[in-house]
Amino acid sequence: MGLDSRLASRPRVGLFGGSFDPVHLAHLSLARSAFAELGLDELRWQPAGQPWQKAGRAMTEGRHRAAMIALLIAGEQGFVLDDIELRREGASYTIDTVRAVAAALPGAQLLLVIGQDQYARLHTWNCWQELLRSVTLAVAARADDAVSAPVALQGFEHDMVRLQMPAMNISSSAVRASVSRGENIRPLVGDAVAEYIALHRLYETTHEY
Repeated sequence: MGLDSRLASRPRVGLFGGSFDPVHLAHLSLARSAFAELGLDELRWQPAGQPWQKAGRAMTEGRHRAAMIALLIAGEQGFVLDDIELRREGASYTIDTVRAVAAALPGAQLLLVIGQDQYARLHTWNCWQELLRSVTLAVAARADDAVSAPVALQGFEHDMVRLQMPAMNISSSAVRASVSRGENIRPLVGDAVAEYIALHRLYETTHEY
C-alpha cells in the first residue's frame, strides 16, 4: 500500500475529525506534523456533531468546541475550521463528511487523519468500503509502534501512510479533570483556549471521564 505518485499534482486536503472536547496542544502538534509530513495544501479541523459510536458523557455544545478550535489554530497556515458535522442533523458518519468535501472540492485528494485505535475498528464504520476507496488513510502512531492493516481490512485494497504521533501525553479527558479540580490548564491547551474555558465556565462540574 502507499500513495500513488500519479496523484501528486492534485490538491491534497487533510480531514482531521474528533470530539475536540476540548481541543488541546497534542491535537495541534499532531495536526502540524500531518500537514508537513503529508505535504497538505489544507487541513480541515472537523469537530464531530453526534458521533454514532460514542456513548456516555454528553459532549459540550458544538459552538464552544468550534470556538476553541478557532482560537487554537488562529494564524496557522493552511488550517481551516470546518463545522460541516455540527451543521448536519442526526448521527455523524465520516462517509457523509467525505462525500460532502469531495463534492465541494472535485479532484482533490482527501487524506483522513485517524489514530491506530480507529484504524483497528474501521471495518465497523458506516460504508467503510466506500470510505477506503475515497480517501488515503493517515494513521498516527507512536514512535515504536508499527502500523498494519487490521485483519478485517487486509483483503481490501486501500492506501495508508503512517504518521509520527507527537510525544505529548495530553488527553481531553485529562483536561476536563484538571478544570474540575481547579488546576492550571494553560500548559495543556494554551492561553487562548484556557481563557475561553474559564470565561464560559466549561467543565467545572464535569465528573464523568
